Amino acid sequence: MRDPIDLRSDTVTRPDDAMRRAMAEAPVGDDVYGEDPTAVRLQEELAERTGHEAGLFFPSGTMSNQAAIAALTGRGVEVIVPAGAHVYEYEIGAMSLLSGLTPRPIPAPGGVPTPEAVHDAVHRSPHQAPTGLLVLENTHNKAGGTVVPLERQRALIDAGRAEGLPVHLDGARAFNAAVALGVEIAEVTAGFDTASICLSKGLGAPVGTVLVGRREVLREAHRYRKAFGGGMRQIGGLAAAGLEALRHGPARLAHDHARARALAEGLQDVPGIAIDLASVQSNMVYLGVEDAPDVAADWAAHGVRANALGPRTIRLVTHRHVGDDDVEAATTIVRERMEARTGGAPVAG
Repeated sequence: MRDPIDLRSDTVTRPDDAMRRAMAEAPVGDDVYGEDPTAVRLQEELAERTGHEAGLFFPSGTMSNQAAIAALTGRGVEVIVPAGAHVYEYEIGAMSLLSGLTPRPIPAPGGVPTPEAVHDAVHRSPHQAPTGLLVLENTHNKAGGTVVPLERQRALIDAGRAEGLPVHLDGARAFNAAVALGVEIAEVTAGFDTASICLSKGLGAPVGTVLVGRREVLREAHRYRKAFGGGMRQIGGLAAAGLEALRHGPARLAHDHARARALAEGLQDVPGIAIDLASVQSNMVYLGVEDAPDVAADWAAHGVRANALGPRTIRLVTHRHVGDDDVEAATTIVRERMEARTGGAPVAG
């Protein structure tokens, strides 16, 4: 019997032998003192690659985002975010809990707000919390792994600047955006005060995110990293995994995207499933189904693991451990289970 096909997330990737060797052999030092040479190398390489002055390693993307948000704002202000943004939906109220900030979601069809929506959301009245920051997300997870086009992204940054706002990029999957757009990562991160780049998703490291930006902002983010519990000591092993991920992971992402597209096309006519193929732009496939938790549990019992995100949505994510044969097998299993469940009824919607 084959192992389950795990399509829950690209966070389930595991280190390969080369990454494990690099972790075991990494020079280390005390990172709280800034003395871990492998962490320093990782931070410098990612900063250079993204076109920013400096980088700072974090144990998680949530901490990186929240430290950046805190460093760029002050208590009692609003933060403009796209509807469905990870910093709003999946960071469990951290900006309010940790930094005394209020998120202001704005419409973002397909994960992409308009400059007009940014301008409309800005508050200057003494009777309202002032607006202090604009956050963008590329790719946009909850919208389906959709990509913000560079022209629109530049227009949004310009809108923020016109309102006097710093701008942060939640670039957890910014390398996926770069691959989908056919550009270098520096074009995706250009113009932002800070950008949070995850190493532990499609790039394949077990842990870690690097925040890049201007040195003075990162000095403040460093303070918040310590306050939020992210000051670690000999982290060279983790940083070495990040370096392997940075150097070798991006070249694999196009395969993940192609397999997500193949998966979506293979499931588009399955009874009981609705798919918006236009939203399949990177390594994610969002499915509309009824009773999503029950459906996901049934698929898991038959060898396909997927995430139910609410009562009517299932997300599938391709990654380095999902090959062409896995896509074919998953498509067959899902089709069989849905046909058994629906009796071959037409696709909902």
